[in-house]
Amino acid sequence: MTQTQHLALDGGSIAYDVAGDGPLVVLAHGMGDSRRSYRHLVPGLVAAGYRVANADLRGCGESSTGWDGYSRTDLAGDLVALARHLTGPGERAVVVGQSISGGAATIAAATAPDLVAGLVELAPFTRKQSTDLGGLLRSKRYRSSGSLLARTLLLGSLPAWMRYLELAYPTKPADWAAERAHIEALMAEPERMKVLQAMAKSSPADAGARLPDVRCPVLVIEGSLDPDWADPRAEGERVVAELPEGLGEVAVVDGAGHYPHAETPEQVLALVLPFLQRTLPRDTAAGQAAGA
Repeated sequence: MTQTQHLALDGGSIAYDVAGDGPLVVLAHGMGDSRRSYRHLVPGLVAAGYRVANADLRGCGESSTGWDGYSRTDLAGDLVALARHLTGPGERAVVVGQSISGGAATIAAATAPDLVAGLVELAPFTRKQSTDLGGLLRSKRYRSSGSLLARTLLLGSLPAWMRYLELAYPTKPADWAAERAHIEALMAEPERMKVLQAMAKSSPADAGARLPDVRCPVLVIEGSLDPDWADPRAEGERVVAELPEGLGEVAVVDGAGHYPHAETPEQVLALVLPFLQRTLPRDTAAGQAAGA
């Protein structure tokens, strides 16, 4: 069992744990969640020969609350600080960010090109968003998602957030009942809900502005049934289009929603491991041992 560690930063502390040996992969979850979101992905990454740092965002999980800001720029600073804390001179890391953390990962790569060797963005909010009016007419899932997220943002409604999660997880993990109960208990804490609201209010424009400054490869993974967009693939392609030419690629996991790493970890791992081998090659002997 991994042990929770805490990194002290200006304004608070970040909770994280580290598993495995090898090149560093940093995992960052979405709003209203915790590092438990990656519970089904970490074992596969470790088995493949990577050292995995799984972090709670500021204000989430076991990290402290009361920070001055919760923008993607703020989160990016935390991710860079954690990666630098865990790497030595000349070492680099791949950052995996989901939803709001996809945008944070973009900023981290743009601001620390010496440190970030690659990005995996899962269902990322990395661009300034606009309502898809045609999508509202076509997609009930998209309409429902917008309504539930608005109630969560404006009213701090826990029932609305839990209903959103049911929609955003069209493919349920085997342990979903227990994980759902954990999330509900965590988000029932008033300070945690305030953090979720603050993150939801933050614009992705700061991340979108840094897309042209990214210099490392980027893999964008979308779920085909993600209710946050009427056309998830199109959103992923828009992110890639704003990167320097040739750096980005989009993959879509059929049947997954907004949390493909938790819903369909095997499919996500099958996409991520070849990307990691290209961007952050592990030791050959370790890789052979892991595959034995």
